[in-house]
Amino acid sequence: MSSFTRTLLATAFALGLGAAAGVSLTQHAANAALPPVVDGQALPSLAPMIERITPAVVNISSRTHTRVRDPFLDDPVFRRFFGVPNMPRERVEQSLGSGVIVDAGKGYVLTNNHVVQGADDISVTLADGRTLKAKLVGTDPDTDVAVIQIPAENLKAVTLADSTRLRVGDFVVAIGNPFGLNQTVTSGIVSALGRSGLRGLGYQNFIQTDASINPGNSGGALVNLNGELVGINTAIFSPSGGNVGIGFAIPSTLAGDVMQQLIKTGTVKRGSLGIEAQSITPDIAQMLGVPAGRGTVITHVQADSVAENAGLHTGDVIVSLNGKPVNSEQELHNAEGLLPIGSEVELKLLRDGREITTKAQLTVRESATAVGQNLDPRLGGAQFAELGERQRQRGLRGVLISQVGEGSRAESNGLRNGDVVVAVNQVDIRNVEDLKAVAKRQSRQLLLTVVRGQSAFFVLCE
Repeated sequence: MSSFTRTLLATAFALGLGAAAGVSLTQHAANAALPPVVDGQALPSLAPMIERITPAVVNISSRTHTRVRDPFLDDPVFRRFFGVPNMPRERVEQSLGSGVIVDAGKGYVLTNNHVVQGADDISVTLADGRTLKAKLVGTDPDTDVAVIQIPAENLKAVTLADSTRLRVGDFVVAIGNPFGLNQTVTSGIVSALGRSGLRGLGYQNFIQTDASINPGNSGGALVNLNGELVGINTAIFSPSGGNVGIGFAIPSTLAGDVMQQLIKTGTVKRGSLGIEAQSITPDIAQMLGVPAGRGTVITHVQADSVAENAGLHTGDVIVSLNGKPVNSEQELHNAEGLLPIGSEVELKLLRDGREITTKAQLTVRESATAVGQNLDPRLGGAQFAELGERQRQRGLRGVLISQVGEGSRAESNGLRNGDVVVAVNQVDIRNVEDLKAVAKRQSRQLLLTVVRGQSAFFVLCE
């Protein structure tokens, strides 16, 4: 036992004897506080670091105005007959979260996409009580990262650390605004690194921590004991909805890379091999003659892609990338999306029972788009894009409706932003290319199969 520990125990024992001997309450209260220095050594405290960092952690409040549609109230005859005024109807949704100032000079704040997604109005409250209007710089739903900007007046920022140097067991501190409680600090350790497989999230390479994270912490800071940002708190695993000691944060290195792209261009470009793949079920494994639960099978190779140039074929099973096992479609997409564009990757494949090794260089993933009016007048006002990683992770195949113009024909037909079209006239589609091909047939009937949230339904366009 060290002399420091012995002194602490002796001090505590002395306090207990004093109380037992009938020392007055005033004296006991004075003695109960541990001294700032014992045996010439200061007691450990995170307070100095916390005091330095908390001014950089902010509260974010967003408001989203959603138009409420009703088939009866949308009918002018119904409104006139019942005397309902012809006025817009909308619902206001509010969201609370946290953010981290990472550039005091320019007012840039890192947060989660789900904190500000679709918001019409974003307010930021600083630790000193000021409330400022924020401007949305850009969002990346696939990594759940967003960047907003506030007026750069007397701000304090936190420094980004190299999160690749984190180790399991490192001490970390989470700072945020859980349940609207401002400036709440919790501590813990790094429980695991490189976590993936969380439902509803896109590209995944999370830091897992047992530092208490709760609703409202989203977008807040995870810092090391030097007060450097190592992660952006994002999600929790909780059967009950509250903290159970399993929280997840986006590594600061990943968040910083996404932030730089959003600031520079407003969007994020990712690398791609130019393939579509599918996780291997036991039945597929038996059919292909490969071990169950190992690898992901290529289902489509795009023409003139790096995969085609590298000799990849439909039916090949990718079992590793850069020496790391690939056991699912999600793991392959993670590797593609998180590696820098231009990276050379080494792929190990199984083909006809033989093991093959090849190399390919990741190129920019081009996201095809289509304008509804150019496909069919009945789709006028809608814009279509390829699905994001989050929709693909849900097992969806089709195209995303990325925009619907207010008052457009597409809106009157019942289409909404975020809808996923999975079939046209009961013909399944996988991508924008398939949508264009089906639209060229110019059918008299235009019946879309749409997925919205957890529901699937038909939309007859007129």
